[in-house]
This record gives sequence, C-alpha cells and structure tokens, in this order.
Amino acid sequence: MVAGGCAGGGSDAVQLWGLGREGEEVARLLPPLANVPGVAAPKVQQIPWTAAHEKLLTAFVGRSTPDLAQVGNTWVPELVALGAIEPLDAYVAASRVVSSADHFPGVWDTNVLDGHVWGIPWYVDTRVLFYRSDLLAEVGFDRAPRTWAEWRDAMRRLKERGGPDRYAIILPTDEWPQPVILGMGRGAELVRDGQWGAFRDPRFRAGFDFYLGLFRDGLAPVLGSAQIASLYQQFADGTFAMIITGPWNVGEMRRRLPASFQDRWATAPMPAPTGEPPGVSLAGGASLVIFRNSTRKAEAWRIVEALSEPAAQVRFYALTGDLPAHTAAWRDPNLAGDDKLAAFFTQLGNVRSTPKIPEWEQIATKVFENVQRAVYGGAGLDDTLATLDADVDRILAKRRFILARRTAAP
Repeated sequence: MVAGGCAGGGSDAVQLWGLGREGEEVARLLPPLANVPGVAAPKVQQIPWTAAHEKLLTAFVGRSTPDLAQVGNTWVPELVALGAIEPLDAYVAASRVVSSADHFPGVWDTNVLDGHVWGIPWYVDTRVLFYRSDLLAEVGFDRAPRTWAEWRDAMRRLKERGGPDRYAIILPTDEWPQPVILGMGRGAELVRDGQWGAFRDPRFRAGFDFYLGLFRDGLAPVLGSAQIASLYQQFADGTFAMIITGPWNVGEMRRRLPASFQDRWATAPMPAPTGEPPGVSLAGGASLVIFRNSTRKAEAWRIVEALSEPAAQVRFYALTGDLPAHTAAWRDPNLAGDDKLAAFFTQLGNVRSTPKIPEWEQIATKVFENVQRAVYGGAGLDDTLATLDADVDRILAKRRFILARRTAAP
C-alpha cells in the first residue's frame, strides 16, 4: 500500500500532495475509497512543510501539479492569482457533505476570494491564551482575564508577585502573530484596499502600543525564540505565566510536563479590548485545493468530501492532533470533553484571516523585523509604524501597477 512516499492507486489515481505529518497520516483515512465505484485509491505524496511552497510553485511552472493538495490557508491567494487552482463553488453547491454552514465562518472565509470558494478547510488552528491557573489564583483571579484591562491588571500582579526574574507573559520578538492579533483585535485591517500598508491606522497603533507596553513595563522579557531555554519547563517553573500559542502546544504540554502539573494550567480565548469576549484571533489551518490542470477533478472532489466527513475528521484528530474544520466533529466526546480544547472552539467563532493577498508572507516578515526594532529600542512607536507602512508599500508596488493597468484597460 505504501511505497516511495505514495499510497495505493495506479497511473489513473488521483495524486494528492500532503504536507508534513498530515501527509504521512492521510493514507490511513483513504483506503475506504478503494470500495467507492469509479474512484481509485489516491496516490499520496508526502512533502515537508519547509519545501512545500517552493515545490508547489515549481510544479505549477512545470505543468506538473497534482490533482489535489493540502496548502496553508495563507497560500490560497497566491495560487488564485497564478490561476493554478479550480474554483469550487459548483462542487460545494451540489455536495451533501461540504457546506459553509458546517464550518467556522472566519476559517471558511480564508478560502473565499472575489466571491468564489477556492479551498475547503481540512483542519483549523488559531491562537489562544495558555496560562498558569494556579498562579493567577494566587493574585486574585479565579478565571482567565476577559478584557484587556483585566489582562493588564493580572499581568501587573503576576510581575509584582514574581520579582525581577519572573514574567507575566512571554512574547518571542521574532514572531509576527502576537502583535498582529492585538492590532486586529482593535479592528485594524493591516492593508488598505489590498494596495497600501495600514499599520499607522489608529486601531493598529492602539494594539501595537498595548503590545510594546508589556516590554516597556517589564511584564514580558525581551527575548527571541532562540533565546528561550525551555518553553515548557519555564512555563512549569513559573518563569512566565502566560503564552499566546496554538493547539499544537496542548499535546506538547501534556507530553512534556508531568501528570501532577496538568491541573495547574488552562487555556482561554483571547481577551477583548472592550466589551464581551472573546477577542479576535487568527484564522489558521490548512485547506484542500484542486488544481486547474487536473484531469480528475470529479474524483479529487470525492476525496475532499471523504476527508471532510465528521467521522474522518475525528479520526484525523486522533492521528495528528489537528483540530477538525467540520463543526459537527467537535461533538465527539474526545473533543467535547477536553477542557483544554474548549477555548479553541470558542475562539474559532471569532477569528479573522490575514489580508488575502499573495504578498502576505513577505509582509509578515517585515512585521516582525520592525517589531524587533521597536522592542529592542531602536525606534519609537510612530517611527516603527511609518517604516512598516513604507516597507509594505514597496512590497505592494507591483500589485498597484498591475491593478492600475487592469483598470485602465478598455
């Protein structure tokens, strides 16, 4: 069944590219398709995440794309711009398995561009607050903070309790999601009209000022990821009491820390700047796309439906720890009964995509580069945001040129 990185199928089988561990495990979900009339067992090729983006683009240029592939949600706009993938509206409209109503709206939206559906969410992720529930209880909080004001107060108390070598939260300075989440939490768009940087917008400025204030006031250490000695052990020993991170760390916390510690930490949705929680977080995960050059689109769609079935998604969660995209799968006892996952289900109801433009990956790099300058004292708040907008405007110059030519064309 498995040979040379491929599972089953002959020359007429659908070619499916899966990434990372998902590419290794997906073959376990697909053997039942061998019994579906007219659908051969697909041929699966596993590709490391680190090589996947380049390999997909190379395959497109060389006209050797697979029929079906797993892609990161933020890659979808680039593949649409290239004309590499097939719109899926007609398939979704006719499907009894795949419907937008059965998915988290913010995650589904990552796959919608120009009014068309281009990918189907396969698994989802987002970032929430991991926190030491015992330490918060010691400073007067019997639950996680729900607003930024409560959050700031809790962090101040934790710092006062911990002293000079203990911190309320860790925010690695070489990661862009945390400042972006806080800016989006205030309603920031990040990019204006898909053509211009919008980081000087007062809404992003307010979120970024909140972020920088955590370093200014000593509530977060000024450290990059490589300078963190042991994230899990330092969380356990109280070096810091909070992290903003994703579902992959639920499993890591359970594997790396002793059973006696497991009731001393919890997860919670992101606090809201004002009003009712949860605040906003990022819409993440991976989607399944069908390539335009495929000659087996109908068969590829049958595989998308098979992988979208709630039972298949529950099984996939058991194999990989990836959170199901189909909301019905969350009724399974292994998910519904897990108190560490409840925050993710709540948060997934209030997530937003990053700007749906091909250049986002380049922009994200500029975000953390400029964030580091500000955190390490090389630039003030307003200078940082002005530089970031200038960097983004340069990245988007070609996009503006193309759009202007398109508008001017008769």
